[in-house]
Amino acid sequence: MNAEALAGVRSLAEGRLSEAIVYLWGGPGSGRTHLLRAAAGANRELVIADDVDTFAEAAQQALFISINAARDGGPSVLAAGRVPPASLRLREDLRTRLGWGLVYHLKPLSDADKAVHLRQEALRRGLSVSEEVVWYLLNHLPRDLGSLHAVLDRLDRHALARQRPLTVALVRDALSKNDDG
Repeated sequence: MNAEALAGVRSLAEGRLSEAIVYLWGGPGSGRTHLLRAAAGANRELVIADDVDTFAEAAQQALFISINAARDGGPSVLAAGRVPPASLRLREDLRTRLGWGLVYHLKPLSDADKAVHLRQEALRRGLSVSEEVVWYLLNHLPRDLGSLHAVLDRLDRHALARQRPLTVALVRDALSKNDDG
């Protein structure tokens, strides 16, 4: 479940990692953007760069400068792309610098991993969800973490407004409405 990468990103975001540069790579659904957003929410100054494989020259230059500054004690850099640093079609000096730090290959989460994540996220929000609700969500909705989090937000508001526990029937009701109320 990409546990080593998660631990590395968490340590970087908390300022406990001795390395100043972390690069995450993986295909769609691997959780790159989700991890970057979570790290950005930490109370620590970080330079976050997502989808570096699409960067134009100006963005590449800015990231190059940020990496050099990180190596000199400036804010750490957390970057992500679809391919490993050596395969990036970027400036050579930037490509090599992205490989200087820790590099993690993220694998797409399995359905079981997503179910665990949904349960943990629901608990964090104070929501009680049954296995039936978790698997209903995974079988009827887009499975990327961003979409699943957005649905949990909506379901949380819907259940709270109705003061009812989250059941499959309530989920169906919430998802059939165009508004959040």
